[in-house]
Amino acid sequence: MRADVLRFSLPDPGDVSGLREAIEAGKIDPKEIVAVIGKTHGNGLVNDYTRGFLTLSLALLISSKTGETPDAVRNRIPFIFSGGVEGVLSPHYSVFTVSPSEAGTSGEKALAIGVAFTPEFKPEDVGRQRQIDLTAEAVASAMRAAGIESPADVHFVQVKGPAFTLTDIVASTNAGNKPASDNPGKLMGFGRAASSLGVAKAVGEIPAVAATEAAVLKDFDLFSSVASCSAGVEVRVNEVVVVGLSSKWTGPLTISHAAINDSLDTAGIHKAVEGLGFAPAIQLSAQDAKRIRAGFVKCEASRDGLIRGKIHTMLNDGDIDQQRHIRAAVGAIVASVINDTAIFVSGGAEHQGPDGGGMIALIAERAH
Repeated sequence: MRADVLRFSLPDPGDVSGLREAIEAGKIDPKEIVAVIGKTHGNGLVNDYTRGFLTLSLALLISSKTGETPDAVRNRIPFIFSGGVEGVLSPHYSVFTVSPSEAGTSGEKALAIGVAFTPEFKPEDVGRQRQIDLTAEAVASAMRAAGIESPADVHFVQVKGPAFTLTDIVASTNAGNKPASDNPGKLMGFGRAASSLGVAKAVGEIPAVAATEAAVLKDFDLFSSVASCSAGVEVRVNEVVVVGLSSKWTGPLTISHAAINDSLDTAGIHKAVEGLGFAPAIQLSAQDAKRIRAGFVKCEASRDGLIRGKIHTMLNDGDIDQQRHIRAAVGAIVASVINDTAIFVSGGAEHQGPDGGGMIALIAERAH
Protein backbone atom coordinates (compact mmCIF):
# COMPACT_ATOMS: atom_id res chain seq x y z
CA MET A 1 0.00 0.00 0.00
CA ARG A 2 1.04 3.60 -0.54
CA ALA A 3 -0.14 6.59 1.50
CA ASP A 4 -0.26 10.18 0.40
CA VAL A 5 -1.23 13.43 2.14
CA LEU A 6 -2.21 16.62 0.31
CA ARG A 7 -3.17 19.92 1.95
CA PHE A 8 -5.69 22.40 0.60
CA SER A 9 -6.38 25.99 1.57
CA LEU A 10 -9.85 26.74 2.96
CA PRO A 11 -11.00 30.26 2.02
CA ASP A 12 -14.33 29.59 3.73
CA PRO A 13 -15.86 26.52 5.44
CA GLY A 14 -17.79 25.52 2.31
CA ASP A 15 -15.05 26.06 -0.27
CA VAL A 16 -13.82 22.62 -1.37
CA SER A 17 -12.65 23.81 -4.78
CA GLY A 18 -9.07 22.74 -4.09
CA LEU A 19 -10.02 19.10 -3.71
CA ARG A 20 -12.45 19.31 -6.63
CA GLU A 21 -9.68 20.59 -8.91
CA ALA A 22 -7.26 17.89 -7.70
CA ILE A 23 -9.84 15.17 -8.41
CA GLU A 24 -10.68 16.55 -11.84
CA ALA A 25 -6.98 16.84 -12.69
CA GLY A 26 -6.44 13.19 -11.75
CA LYS A 27 -4.16 13.98 -8.81
CA ILE A 28 -6.51 12.29 -6.32
CA ASP A 29 -8.80 9.31 -6.81
CA PRO A 30 -11.82 10.10 -4.60
CA LYS A 31 -12.33 6.38 -3.97
CA GLU A 32 -8.88 6.26 -2.35
CA ILE A 33 -9.59 9.02 0.20
CA VAL A 34 -9.55 7.44 3.67
CA ALA A 35 -9.53 10.48 6.00
CA VAL A 36 -9.66 14.27 6.03
CA ILE A 37 -8.33 16.38 8.93
CA GLY A 38 -8.45 20.16 9.02
CA LYS A 39 -8.92 23.52 10.70
CA THR A 40 -12.01 25.64 10.13
CA HIS A 41 -12.91 29.26 10.83
CA GLY A 42 -15.17 28.71 13.86
CA ASN A 43 -14.53 29.03 17.58
CA GLY A 44 -13.88 25.33 18.23
CA LEU A 45 -16.52 25.20 20.96
CA VAL A 46 -19.89 23.47 21.25
CA ASN A 47 -21.65 25.99 18.98
CA ASP A 48 -19.06 25.77 16.19
CA TYR A 49 -21.02 24.58 13.16
CA THR A 50 -18.29 25.34 10.62
CA ARG A 51 -16.98 21.80 11.22
CA GLY A 52 -20.26 20.23 10.15
CA PHE A 53 -20.54 22.60 7.18
CA LEU A 54 -17.15 21.52 5.83
CA THR A 55 -17.98 17.87 6.46
CA LEU A 56 -21.19 18.21 4.46
CA SER A 57 -19.46 20.09 1.64
CA LEU A 58 -16.75 17.45 1.29
CA ALA A 59 -19.17 14.53 1.56
CA LEU A 60 -21.31 16.02 -1.21
CA LEU A 61 -18.26 16.59 -3.42
CA ILE A 62 -16.82 13.11 -2.93
CA SER A 63 -20.19 11.43 -3.38
CA SER A 64 -20.69 13.27 -6.67
CA LYS A 65 -17.39 11.86 -7.91
CA THR A 66 -17.75 8.28 -6.66
CA GLY A 67 -21.46 7.59 -7.00
CA GLU A 68 -21.79 6.89 -3.28
CA THR A 69 -24.44 8.55 -1.16
CA PRO A 70 -23.19 11.33 1.14
CA ASP A 71 -24.06 9.13 4.13
CA ALA A 72 -21.98 6.28 2.71
CA VAL A 73 -19.05 8.66 2.28
CA ARG A 74 -19.34 9.82 5.89
CA ASN A 75 -19.55 6.24 7.11
CA ARG A 76 -16.23 5.27 5.53
CA ILE A 77 -14.21 8.51 5.79
CA PRO A 78 -13.47 10.22 9.11
CA PHE A 79 -13.91 13.96 8.58
CA ILE A 80 -12.11 15.41 11.58
CA PHE A 81 -12.23 19.17 11.84
CA SER A 82 -11.18 21.51 14.62
CA GLY A 83 -12.46 25.07 14.73
CA GLY A 84 -10.25 28.02 15.55
CA VAL A 85 -7.52 29.59 13.40
CA GLU A 86 -6.60 32.44 15.70
CA GLY A 87 -3.49 34.54 15.16
CA VAL A 88 -1.28 33.43 12.27
CA LEU A 89 -2.92 30.02 11.77
CA SER A 90 -4.35 29.31 8.31
CA PRO A 91 -7.62 27.43 7.65
CA HIS A 92 -6.91 24.29 5.64
CA TYR A 93 -7.65 20.58 5.35
CA SER A 94 -5.37 17.60 4.73
CA VAL A 95 -6.61 14.72 2.58
CA PHE A 96 -5.20 11.25 3.29
CA THR A 97 -5.29 8.70 0.49
CA VAL A 98 -4.31 5.04 0.27
CA SER A 99 -3.59 3.37 -3.05
CA PRO A 100 -2.43 -0.14 -3.98
CA SER A 101 1.27 -0.64 -4.58
CA GLU A 102 3.91 -3.34 -4.50
CA ALA A 103 5.01 -4.28 -1.00
CA GLY A 104 8.10 -2.51 0.20
CA THR A 105 11.34 -4.37 -0.51
CA SER A 106 13.99 -1.98 0.76
CA GLY A 107 13.12 -2.57 4.40
CA GLU A 108 12.63 1.17 4.85
CA LYS A 109 9.44 2.04 6.65
CA ALA A 110 6.95 4.36 4.97
CA LEU A 111 3.87 6.25 6.09
CA ALA A 112 0.97 3.96 6.98
CA ILE A 113 -2.65 4.92 7.71
CA GLY A 114 -5.58 3.07 9.27
CA VAL A 115 -9.04 4.25 10.30
CA ALA A 116 -11.79 2.91 12.55
CA PHE A 117 -15.04 3.99 14.18
CA THR A 118 -16.51 3.22 17.60
CA PRO A 119 -20.22 2.55 18.15
CA GLU A 120 -22.35 5.61 18.92
CA PHE A 121 -22.08 7.34 22.28
CA LYS A 122 -24.75 9.05 24.36
CA PRO A 123 -24.14 11.97 26.73
CA GLU A 124 -23.81 9.60 29.69
CA ASP A 125 -21.02 7.66 27.90
CA VAL A 126 -18.75 10.66 27.45
CA GLY A 127 -15.80 10.62 29.83
CA ARG A 128 -16.77 7.18 31.08
CA GLN A 129 -15.19 3.73 30.90
CA ARG A 130 -17.17 2.80 27.81
CA GLN A 131 -15.57 5.61 25.83
CA ILE A 132 -12.08 4.69 27.04
CA ASP A 133 -12.44 1.02 26.20
CA LEU A 134 -14.17 1.42 22.85
CA THR A 135 -11.60 4.01 21.79
CA ALA A 136 -8.79 1.61 22.68
CA GLU A 137 -10.46 -1.12 20.63
CA ALA A 138 -10.85 1.24 17.66
CA VAL A 139 -7.19 2.26 17.82
CA ALA A 140 -6.15 -1.40 17.84
CA SER A 141 -8.44 -2.02 14.86
CA ALA A 142 -6.97 0.92 12.94
CA MET A 143 -3.45 -0.32 13.66
CA ARG A 144 -4.35 -3.72 12.22
CA ALA A 145 -5.89 -2.06 9.16
CA ALA A 146 -2.67 -0.10 8.68
CA GLY A 147 -0.43 -3.13 9.14
CA ILE A 148 1.35 -1.38 12.01
CA GLU A 149 2.56 -4.23 14.21
CA SER A 150 4.49 -2.36 16.90
CA PRO A 151 3.05 0.45 19.05
CA ALA A 152 6.47 2.07 18.73
CA ASP A 153 5.65 2.70 15.06
CA VAL A 154 2.51 4.69 15.92
CA HIS A 155 3.32 8.39 15.73
CA PHE A 156 -0.08 10.08 15.61
CA VAL A 157 -3.63 9.13 16.56
CA GLN A 158 -6.34 11.63 15.71
CA VAL A 159 -9.70 11.09 17.42
CA LYS A 160 -12.89 13.07 16.92
CA GLY A 161 -15.64 12.31 19.40
CA PRO A 162 -19.12 13.67 20.08
CA ALA A 163 -20.10 16.84 21.86
CA PHE A 164 -23.61 17.38 23.18
CA THR A 165 -25.76 20.45 23.65
CA LEU A 166 -27.41 21.33 26.94
CA THR A 167 -30.70 20.02 25.57
CA ASP A 168 -29.09 16.60 24.97
CA ILE A 169 -27.57 16.58 28.45
CA VAL A 170 -30.82 17.55 30.17
CA ALA A 171 -32.71 14.85 28.25
CA SER A 172 -30.15 12.27 29.37
CA THR A 173 -30.42 13.42 32.99
CA ASN A 174 -34.22 13.37 32.89
CA ALA A 175 -34.05 9.79 31.59
CA GLY A 176 -32.25 8.79 34.80
CA ASN A 177 -28.69 8.89 33.50
CA LYS A 178 -25.79 10.84 34.93
CA PRO A 179 -23.50 12.57 32.42
CA ALA A 180 -20.01 13.40 33.70
CA SER A 181 -20.92 17.12 33.56
CA ASP A 182 -24.05 19.17 32.95
CA ASN A 183 -21.92 21.83 31.24
CA PRO A 184 -21.59 21.21 27.48
CA GLY A 185 -18.11 22.72 27.28
CA LYS A 186 -16.82 20.75 30.25
CA LEU A 187 -18.35 17.56 28.87
CA MET A 188 -16.25 18.08 25.73
CA GLY A 189 -13.18 18.06 27.99
CA PHE A 190 -14.27 14.80 29.60
CA GLY A 191 -14.65 13.29 26.14
CA ARG A 192 -11.21 14.41 24.98
CA ALA A 193 -9.68 13.08 28.20
CA ALA A 194 -11.33 9.66 28.03
CA SER A 195 -10.45 9.28 24.38
CA SER A 196 -6.83 10.14 25.16
CA LEU A 197 -6.62 7.48 27.85
CA GLY A 198 -8.10 5.01 25.37
CA VAL A 199 -5.30 5.80 22.92
CA ALA A 200 -2.65 5.54 25.63
CA LYS A 201 -4.05 2.15 26.65
CA ALA A 202 -4.08 0.84 23.08
CA VAL A 203 -0.48 1.78 22.30
CA GLY A 204 0.89 0.74 25.68
CA GLU A 205 1.81 4.18 26.98
CA ILE A 206 -0.05 3.44 30.22
CA PRO A 207 -1.00 0.10 31.82
CA ALA A 208 -4.45 -1.13 30.89
CA VAL A 209 -5.45 -1.23 34.55
CA ALA A 210 -4.70 2.51 34.84
CA ALA A 211 -6.98 3.47 31.94
CA THR A 212 -10.10 3.98 34.05
CA GLU A 213 -12.72 6.69 34.29
CA ALA A 214 -11.50 7.38 37.83
CA ALA A 215 -8.34 8.84 36.25
CA VAL A 216 -10.15 11.09 33.79
CA LEU A 217 -9.20 14.74 34.43
CA LYS A 218 -7.60 13.70 37.73
CA ASP A 219 -4.38 11.75 37.23
CA PHE A 220 -2.48 13.89 34.75
CA ASP A 221 0.64 11.77 35.10
CA LEU A 222 -1.22 9.46 32.70
CA PHE A 223 -1.06 10.69 29.11
CA SER A 224 -0.42 9.78 25.50
CA SER A 225 2.32 11.47 23.48
CA VAL A 226 0.65 10.50 20.17
CA ALA A 227 -3.01 11.29 20.87
CA SER A 228 -4.82 14.32 19.48
CA CYS A 229 -8.45 14.28 20.56
CA SER A 230 -11.25 16.69 19.70
CA ALA A 231 -15.02 16.78 20.07
CA GLY A 232 -17.89 18.22 18.07
CA VAL A 233 -21.67 18.14 17.76
CA GLU A 234 -21.35 16.91 14.18
CA VAL A 235 -20.44 13.34 15.23
CA ARG A 236 -21.89 10.73 17.57
CA VAL A 237 -19.05 8.21 17.46
CA ASN A 238 -15.32 8.38 18.01
CA GLU A 239 -13.66 8.61 14.60
CA VAL A 240 -10.11 7.30 14.79
CA VAL A 241 -7.19 7.84 12.39
CA VAL A 242 -3.91 6.08 13.21
CA VAL A 243 -0.79 7.26 11.37
CA GLY A 244 2.58 5.58 11.70
CA LEU A 245 5.30 3.71 9.84
CA SER A 246 5.38 0.24 8.36
CA SER A 247 7.73 -1.71 6.10
CA LYS A 248 4.59 -3.09 4.40
CA TRP A 249 3.95 0.33 2.87
CA THR A 250 5.75 2.29 0.16
CA GLY A 251 6.01 5.96 -0.73
CA PRO A 252 8.13 9.02 0.00
CA LEU A 253 6.45 10.12 3.23
CA THR A 254 7.50 9.70 6.84
CA ILE A 255 6.29 10.97 10.22
CA SER A 256 7.81 12.11 13.50
CA HIS A 257 6.31 13.16 16.81
CA ALA A 258 7.33 14.54 20.20
CA ALA A 259 5.81 15.61 23.48
CA ILE A 260 5.60 19.33 24.24
CA ASN A 261 6.30 19.94 27.91
CA ASP A 262 4.73 23.39 28.09
CA SER A 263 3.57 26.18 25.80
CA LEU A 264 7.13 27.52 25.37
CA ASP A 265 8.78 24.16 24.69
CA THR A 266 10.54 24.85 21.41
CA ALA A 267 12.89 21.95 22.19
CA GLY A 268 9.97 19.53 21.75
CA ILE A 269 9.11 21.12 18.41
CA HIS A 270 12.71 20.87 17.23
CA LYS A 271 12.84 17.22 18.30
CA ALA A 272 9.95 16.40 15.99
CA VAL A 273 11.48 18.46 13.18
CA GLU A 274 14.89 16.83 13.49
CA GLY A 275 13.21 13.41 13.65
CA LEU A 276 12.33 13.99 9.99
CA GLY A 277 15.96 14.40 9.02
CA PHE A 278 16.07 18.18 8.92
CA ALA A 279 19.32 19.78 10.04
CA PRO A 280 19.06 21.70 13.33
CA ALA A 281 17.96 25.28 12.67
CA ILE A 282 16.11 28.03 14.49
CA GLN A 283 13.63 28.06 11.60
CA LEU A 284 13.30 25.77 8.60
CA SER A 285 14.26 27.35 5.32
CA ALA A 286 11.50 27.99 2.80
CA GLN A 287 12.86 25.11 0.71
CA ASP A 288 12.88 22.68 3.61
CA ALA A 289 9.41 23.78 4.71
CA LYS A 290 8.07 22.62 1.34
CA ARG A 291 8.82 19.04 2.41
CA ILE A 292 6.25 19.23 5.21
CA ARG A 293 2.88 17.81 4.14
CA ALA A 294 0.97 18.28 7.40
CA GLY A 295 1.48 19.33 11.00
CA PHE A 296 -0.62 18.51 14.07
CA VAL A 297 -0.36 20.08 17.52
CA LYS A 298 -2.27 19.74 20.80
CA CYS A 299 -1.84 22.37 23.51
CA GLU A 300 -3.54 23.76 26.59
CA ALA A 301 -3.38 26.56 29.12
CA SER A 302 -1.65 25.13 32.19
CA ARG A 303 -4.11 24.46 34.99
CA ASP A 304 -1.95 25.98 37.73
CA GLY A 305 -2.11 29.38 36.06
CA LEU A 306 1.65 29.53 35.57
CA ILE A 307 4.07 29.37 32.66
CA ARG A 308 7.60 28.73 33.90
CA GLY A 309 6.81 30.34 37.21
CA LYS A 310 5.04 33.40 35.85
CA ILE A 311 1.26 33.88 35.87
CA HIS A 312 -0.96 33.72 32.80
CA THR A 313 -4.54 34.99 32.61
CA MET A 314 -5.99 32.59 30.04
CA LEU A 315 -8.15 30.68 32.52
CA ASN A 316 -9.62 33.88 33.97
CA ASP A 317 -10.72 35.55 30.74
CA GLY A 318 -14.51 35.79 30.62
CA ASP A 319 -14.53 37.21 27.09
CA ILE A 320 -12.29 34.82 25.16
CA ASP A 321 -12.18 31.08 25.83
CA GLN A 322 -8.77 29.87 27.01
CA GLN A 323 -8.55 27.45 24.06
CA ARG A 324 -8.54 30.38 21.67
CA HIS A 325 -5.71 32.06 23.57
CA ILE A 326 -3.53 28.98 23.63
CA ARG A 327 -4.12 28.06 19.98
CA ALA A 328 -2.96 31.51 18.91
CA ALA A 329 0.10 31.47 21.15
CA VAL A 330 1.35 27.96 20.49
CA GLY A 331 0.35 28.12 16.83
CA ALA A 332 2.60 31.14 16.34
CA ILE A 333 5.51 29.44 18.10
CA VAL A 334 5.24 26.25 16.03
CA ALA A 335 4.75 28.20 12.79
CA SER A 336 7.87 30.23 13.51
CA VAL A 337 9.92 27.03 13.74
CA ILE A 338 8.51 25.06 10.80
CA ASN A 339 7.97 28.14 8.60
CA ASP A 340 4.39 27.13 7.86
CA THR A 341 1.05 28.47 9.13
CA ALA A 342 -1.25 25.73 7.77
CA ILE A 343 -1.01 23.72 10.97
CA PHE A 344 -3.70 21.76 12.81
CA VAL A 345 -3.43 23.35 16.27
CA SER A 346 -6.08 22.20 18.73
CA GLY A 347 -6.66 23.33 22.30
CA GLY A 348 -7.78 21.09 25.12
CA ALA A 349 -4.88 18.68 25.58
CA GLU A 350 -6.26 16.69 28.53
CA HIS A 351 -4.02 13.60 28.91
CA GLN A 352 -2.48 14.45 25.51
CA GLY A 353 1.15 15.09 26.29
CA PRO A 354 2.42 16.27 29.67
CA ASP A 355 0.05 18.31 31.84
CA GLY A 356 0.08 21.92 30.68
CA GLY A 357 1.86 20.94 27.46
CA GLY A 358 0.78 18.81 24.54
CA MET A 359 2.19 17.00 21.53
CA ILE A 360 3.30 17.61 17.96
CA ALA A 361 3.36 15.31 14.93
CA LEU A 362 4.74 16.20 11.50
CA ILE A 363 4.35 14.38 8.19
CA ALA A 364 6.97 15.16 5.55
CA GLU A 365 8.71 13.96 2.45
CA ARG A 366 11.93 12.12 3.18
CA ALA A 367 15.17 13.96 2.49
CA HIS A 368 16.71 12.87 -0.80
